[in-house]
This record gives sequence, structure tokens and C-alpha cells, in this order.
Amino acid sequence: MTSTAKRLLGVGAATLMALTGLLINAGRAHADPVWHQVVYIVSSRTPAYVDIFYQDQDPTVFSDYSHNPYAFTPQVHADVGPGKPWVQPVNLLNPDQWAMVTVTTGREPGDPGIQCDLSVDGKVVVSKVGPKGALCSLRTW
Repeated sequence: MTSTAKRLLGVGAATLMALTGLLINAGRAHADPVWHQVVYIVSSRTPAYVDIFYQDQDPTVFSDYSHNPYAFTPQVHADVGPGKPWVQPVNLLNPDQWAMVTVTTGREPGDPGIQCDLSVDGKVVVSKVGPKGALCSLRTW
């Protein structure tokens, strides 16, 4: 084998190894997204019938949420009171952007003292109290 042939063979082998490395690295999967356990809790000082809206999913893009927020924010009606909270766990990818629960008694008479709590991965991060309603949210907009 001539020195030129050996050189070409060496260059070819090096090129093949480089391409193989690129193909192997290109095929690696990205890490799975990290889901966060968000828990919304609504309670009151005295028994009350309340309307609750809460964020139960991350929109793919903000414009989806902007055009139809109620597709991502279910409404429920609940009877709450001392020892009878409403509790709703959800999984969100970005709770700093999307975690939110709002509660109101609407036009019901009285001030039952509504409280909402929002926890992420087991830690209460927002807690609010209002006479007839409350909003717990992490988002800044």
C-alpha cells in the first residue's frame, strides 16, 4: 500500500468516525419537561356558595389563551366553609406563568371571609383573604 493510499484511508476513517459521532449525538432525546403539582384550595370563615375559576393547563402559545381564556380556565360552583374546603390539584409546566385561582361570592349577602391558597410542589406560595372573594396567582400580568 502506498503512502498516498494510507493517507486517504486514514482521512476516510477519520471522516467516517466524525460523521458517526454527529449522527449518534443528533439522535439523543431532549429531557422530558418537568411537570409541577399545583394545588388550589378555597375555604371560608363561614359557609358560602362560591364561583371559582382556576387555570388547569398551560396554553401552547399565549395567543391561544388571549383569544379564549375560558378554554384553559374552568369554572366551578362550590359550597365551602370551615372544615369544608374546595381542593383542586392540577399539573402545570410553568406555574409561574399560569397558576391562578379566583373565587367570589358574587352578589350573595354577607362577608364570609374567603381564602384561597396556591401551592406548587407541596409548598404554599400564595395565600390571600378577602371579605367576599380572593385571587391567588403567580403571574405578574
